Amino acid sequence: MTSKAPRSLGILLLDRGLAPGATPPPPVHSPMRDPATFDFPTVYETVHRAYAKNVIHGDSSLEPVCIAAAQRLVERGAVAISSNCGFFVRHQAAVAASVNVPVVMSSLLLVPTLLRQLPLDVKLAVLTADSTHCSEDLLGVDGPAERRRVVLGGIEGGTLWQNEMKLPTVPTDAADIETDVAACVRRLRTAHPEIAAILFECTAFPVVAPAIRRITGLPVYDITTVCRMTFESTGMTAGRQIASIQKV
Repeated sequence: MTSKAPRSLGILLLDRGLAPGATPPPPVHSPMRDPATFDFPTVYETVHRAYAKNVIHGDSSLEPVCIAAAQRLVERGAVAISSNCGFFVRHQAAVAASVNVPVVMSSLLLVPTLLRQLPLDVKLAVLTADSTHCSEDLLGVDGPAERRRVVLGGIEGGTLWQNEMKLPTVPTDAADIETDVAACVRRLRTAHPEIAAILFECTAFPVVAPAIRRITGLPVYDITTVCRMTFESTGMTAGRQIASIQKV
């Protein structure tokens, strides 16, 4: 009997800007491109012309392309949809309306939830690839009181940011990512010692999450956090995935 497509997490990918037929670099230090990141299957669709710069700057023409890519992922067995750039959150509503599976385009969706987990007198640090384009509407918070509890910091101008702005993009070593992120965390904590948790917008940052937890002693959340939660909500844990394949 022909096996069915595995029920998977579908991931929308940035366009690397590679020449046609070029071999993409291995997904080292790129968690959302690396199948080893999760203990369940993943499938991928590149969003044509969704270069990092275009997505970060908010190119509205990408929305129908995101929708089409998400629909293809569902056809290929995706039971939840995410992406490998937090700035795809601009297309969250449109993509969610176009498919019949849960959609979590960005870790920024966690901001309101994390604020409610924390005492009112502490702050949440949001670390982004580019704070100059992470506008308040992307944070999903209501009212000035909640907004004051969110501290935004970015690594724009750093090694990772420079490499992602290139076409084709250039892989960044984990040590360089840690340098960028740790420096940003230090700046934010010096200015805001009341920071009690950290949220990574950028999907490259999870590779340094263990180091930042160790350095700060704070909880650190990222896109893999919300992806694992969402995939588990579908009932397709790793054990059930294996059982369903064995029944085919």
